Amino acid sequence: MGIALGCGGVTVSFDSVKALNDVSLTLESGKIHALLGQNGAGKTTLARFFSGLIKPDTGRLEINGREVEPGEVSEARAQGLEIVHQRFTLPPTFSVSDALELSATLKKGRAVFSTNTVAKSWGDEMQKAGIDASPFAKVGSLPIETVQSLEILRALSGNARILILDEPTALLSPGAIASLFERLRKLRADGVSLLVILHKLQEVLEIADTVTVLRDGRLVANPTPIENTSSSELSDLMIGGDGGPSVLQAQAAMSASGKARLVADSVTTASQKPGEPELTDATFVVRESEILGVAGVEGNGQRQLADLVCGFADLQDGKISLDGVDLSELSLAERRRIGIRIVPFDRMSEGASLATPLWENVITWRAEEFRKPHIPFLSVRAMKQRSREILGGLGVKFDSLEQSAMSLSGGNLQRLILARELENGVKLLVAAQPTRGLDFSATDFVLRCLEQLRNNGAAVIMMSSDLDELFDLSDRVIVLRGGRIAGEFQPPYDRQLVGDAMVGATR
Repeated sequence: MGIALGCGGVTVSFDSVKALNDVSLTLESGKIHALLGQNGAGKTTLARFFSGLIKPDTGRLEINGREVEPGEVSEARAQGLEIVHQRFTLPPTFSVSDALELSATLKKGRAVFSTNTVAKSWGDEMQKAGIDASPFAKVGSLPIETVQSLEILRALSGNARILILDEPTALLSPGAIASLFERLRKLRADGVSLLVILHKLQEVLEIADTVTVLRDGRLVANPTPIENTSSSELSDLMIGGDGGPSVLQAQAAMSASGKARLVADSVTTASQKPGEPELTDATFVVRESEILGVAGVEGNGQRQLADLVCGFADLQDGKISLDGVDLSELSLAERRRIGIRIVPFDRMSEGASLATPLWENVITWRAEEFRKPHIPFLSVRAMKQRSREILGGLGVKFDSLEQSAMSLSGGNLQRLILARELENGVKLLVAAQPTRGLDFSATDFVLRCLEQLRNNGAAVIMMSSDLDELFDLSDRVIVLRGGRIAGEFQPPYDRQLVGDAMVGATR
């Protein structure tokens, strides 16, 4: 079998940091290859190198057995290589057919035809690929898994025979992941070679033929047949040895007797996102020293619940209170002051101002605390010093407080958000998909933080599409379906019963 991708002696530096350090490997054609590593290990950098988006300091690149010039996207595409990025590239305001045609036009330089002709052509391609969407629909109105399928269709249009996918499961529900893996297996059967960056060990073991591990920019495991390794071995390779017992191995402590902290009585709110159901007639309690897990297929009211609790959405009916204080008239800032915090669904777009320095991301909401007496100015020095202490408390790795938030890896950015939100008297934390897109080690760290917060007396609402995480950490689990609470469960959890409640199945 031939070689799909190969590289030798590849080193890539960003300023003084070596993102890749003397990496050499070869990947066989016609297989699904998984690339593993912690956030910041160099996975995305290697993928961008292969696709011609990064020119290395040193090193050679081989595609389909032919040596090509590194750092040239056109060279990589000419050899049939395409990449699907974690952040989607199809314009959200375009129709599906126009977005796909724009990509094809830029890639191939072909002429643009009439709207109806383009829609018919791409509609046929979508039907062949099993994509259930109208070519006239706006990209931004479609579910995440549909947009990802369109990104794969975009990448494969033309002569692509090698496909790189950067963390394709990070934003998907379990059902969508299963559909994606089925699609990848079909592509493999059609002779397409795949390099897939994944962040969950069980996903690697399920889909990959071989696995490669990066750590700190270095190759620590050459492409290894998946049957010759194990999750424990891969974990050790990723984190560099014994990372200590995982919080996922611990049983959640029961705390049903704790004092009621958040009480929601028959609450209803308007949907903030078109196409998603409003939260309707929901009644639930979260107690001190308790983690309440929220399960459900994505888009069934999770965001509406989080927005209602934190003050991003108005209460239309019902009552909601924290420690007996009515929340319905309190602003977002007032809710923060009494101890309600959030780790948002999307750390990139909602959790941080990416172009802003680290210290401002940490301290802005508390800026008034640093105003000097009798002087109408803020003490920037004091704010920076406090920011440094807060970041250091959760081990955020950074070079300068002035560097932008976008310079952090995903795991470090989530640490920053946690450090900011857990500072100074948190009573209730809403953790919305807190481990999404994180590697094994970063996930374990986040879950340890939630467990410690619970053990220190706070209440936590944890929303996750990963049932294993919810079952291992939650004291109780409620299920949202269609904006309503479809069930409440206590440990030991029955996966089948919870799953039935999520999809409305009856037995």
